[in-house]
Parts: sequence; structure tokens; C-alpha cells
Amino acid sequence: MGASLNLKSFKATTLKPLHINPLKLSQPMGATLAFLGIKNCMPLMHGAQGCASFTKVLFTRHFNDPIAIQTTAVNDITAVIDGGEKGISEAIENITKKVTPDLVGLFTTGMTETKGDDIKGATLLLKEKQKMVYVHTPDFEGGLESGWSLSVQAIISQLIAPTTECKHDKVLLIPNVNLSPIEVEKLKEALELFDFDVLALPDLSDSLDGHLGVKQGALSSGGISVADIEKLGNAGLIISIGHSVKKCGELFKEKFAQSTHLHFDSLMGLEACDAFYAKIIEYTGSKSVPNTVKRWRARLQDVLLDTHFVIGKSNIVIADEPDSVYAMSKALQEVGANIKAFIAQRSPIQEHFTCDIAVGDFEDVEYALDGAQMLIANFHGERIAHKHHKALIIRGFPNYEQVGIGLRHNILYEGSCHFLCEVNNLLGHH
Repeated sequence: MGASLNLKSFKATTLKPLHINPLKLSQPMGATLAFLGIKNCMPLMHGAQGCASFTKVLFTRHFNDPIAIQTTAVNDITAVIDGGEKGISEAIENITKKVTPDLVGLFTTGMTETKGDDIKGATLLLKEKQKMVYVHTPDFEGGLESGWSLSVQAIISQLIAPTTECKHDKVLLIPNVNLSPIEVEKLKEALELFDFDVLALPDLSDSLDGHLGVKQGALSSGGISVADIEKLGNAGLIISIGHSVKKCGELFKEKFAQSTHLHFDSLMGLEACDAFYAKIIEYTGSKSVPNTVKRWRARLQDVLLDTHFVIGKSNIVIADEPDSVYAMSKALQEVGANIKAFIAQRSPIQEHFTCDIAVGDFEDVEYALDGAQMLIANFHGERIAHKHHKALIIRGFPNYEQVGIGLRHNILYEGSCHFLCEVNNLLGHH
């Protein structure tokens, strides 16, 4: 393939038998993050020790904070003679000797899924000793987004107590894995302006937000409590953000029919934010909008005017998780940018893109950079951007280059302003 090929040629890359330079991360990684959004939780990866070590190192470097995770440490012998119960039981025994988790999130890897370990049975055998949630997350399927989504669905199915009560001012917010901790916090604050009582599941806003704790904890340092999760059944409004977690909201609605489910694929850009606030106002029946919301909308309108001179004539390649790529591409297209998008794995959100899109890897991304001025990708895109002298914005997992990842805010009117200004300024500088 020549470097002058355009994106239309890359549609065939979805037929490649392997990834040359992978873009996507695994399902167990998504599950790890989901359980880290629950207070005093211990993510327990049922697999080889190296699987958990790699995940721990990646997220520790990304967030610059300690990451709590344990493993059942399956080896070549136990993989053959053990059906999973013994290894899981021993892991729980070792964990509870040192700490007292409110919840253990048990999730599988490719090896334990292939050998067919009965993690549900193992969980039931240990229910008197330790409260647990189990989820199947083989790393030969899906990716980061699906691992997060499957874990949230498991939490909803296995933890929330049945109820017929409904509090219309209580909101369950279900963010997708791409939202940073501060973005979850900003979303909660935005909904609280409408007098809602908001709980996020999972909630990374006080877990991996980069705060300085009293000491390094062996368990997740913050997040929604197990007690609050168990009482979520009376939430009157469910808000899911990102197509990957739409099923989570639908599952909750199916289980608790008295609730209302509002779904939004994106919260970046003027159109997406307008749709979000319009639905919230319709639900509340309010005739007034908080002044801070009006003010930030006016600022975003001004930013759209200010940035369209530079961004409007630019060619940008975006490579990340599907929900993240969709949100960024829609926001940049509002200012007139020409987008070539690559997503890490297949997703239903593909049907909603309004730009050229392909499922690919970094090899495909590199070919598509011809004629582009900017690459938006994770840290592994840095070498490619430097090689081809392109402007680079790092988004997604991992980001080993920068600090304050948990504090980056790119959603709603305010965050969209920050994002568009960052893109404009970097393009102008480059």
C-alpha cells in the first residue's frame, strides 16, 4: 500500500486477519476501570498473573496513581486441573486476610473463558464469605468499551435490590468508559443545577481524579458505595452517555419499569449539548434554564465562530474507542473540519457517523495521515505523528506523556469550548 492512498482504500482493512499495530485495549481492562468506580472494591482478574500486571502498569502510568487489582494467578498446572473454583477461593482468602472489601468484582480473561471456568458457581459458593459480582469478559472479544458495559450490566443485574418505589428527582447516571473522572463530576454538577439527586455508576470522579489521599489504599479509594448501588432501584431517571452503555440503561429500564431512560450518544459540541439540556428540561417541566448554562452556551457559540477559520479548513485523523471518536468527530465537524475516523473495534455507533470511518489499527492510521494536519489518538500515535510531522492531540488510553488526565474536561458547553480551543491553537502553532 502506498502512502498516498486515501481512506476509501482502508475500508478493506476490516478484512485483515490480524492487527499490525493494535489500537484497541481488552475487555478485562474495561472491567477493571468499572470496578474501580465502586468504593472499597477489589477488581479480581481471573487469569494469569501477567494479564493483571499489564493492566495494573498501564493504568498506573496513565493516571499516575496506584491501581488496586488482584489476580487468581492461573498457571499452566492450575489451568489444566482446576475448574476455577479453587483458584478463586484462594484469591478471596488471600485478599480478605489483608483488607475487607465491600465488593469483589470477578471478571475473566481469554484463557479462563476458553477453558470454561464456572465463575457464577464459584461466586455462589463464596457468597457467605464475600459479596461479589461476576462478569464474563474474554479478551478475544470486544474491547475497553464492552468490558466496561458488561461489568455495569452485571452490577445492575446482581446488586440492585427489587423495588416498586420511584423517586423522580433521583438520577442514575451511566457514563461510558471514555469520560474522564472530572467529566463525570461536571455531569453530576450540571444535573444538580436542576435539583436532581445524582449518583453515577460507576463513579470515577472521586476515585481516579488524581486527589491526594491520606495513604495509598489497597482497595479503590472512592466511587459509589455498594449500599447506594443496592438502593438505586428507586431512581426515577436513568441517563446513559455513549452508545456502548445504552444497553445498561435499557437493562435498568427493563428491571425497573417505573423509571425513565434518556440516552445520549455524545455530549460534545453545540448540537449534542442542546439535545441533552432540551431532554432534561422536558423531563423536569422547568421553564427556566440556569444562567450558568446559558452563559456557557453563548461562549461555545463564540468559540465556534473564532475557531472555524483554522479548524474549518483542516484535515484531521481521529483514532480511538468508538464512542470517543464519534463525540470528537461530531464536535469538529460542526466547525467544518474534514475527519477521517478509525475506531478500535466494531460498534453499533458506526451507523451514526457522518464522516469517513473504518475499523483499523495504527498501520491504517499511518496510511491515512497523508494530507492531514493533525492526529488525535492515544500515546501510541505519538511516534507516527512525529514521523510524519503532524500535530498531535493525545486522547484515550493510554496517555503516558501528560499529567492531569483525570482533570481533562471536554464535554457539555464548557468542555466543548476547551476542546475546540485546544485543537485550534495546536493547529495554528503547528
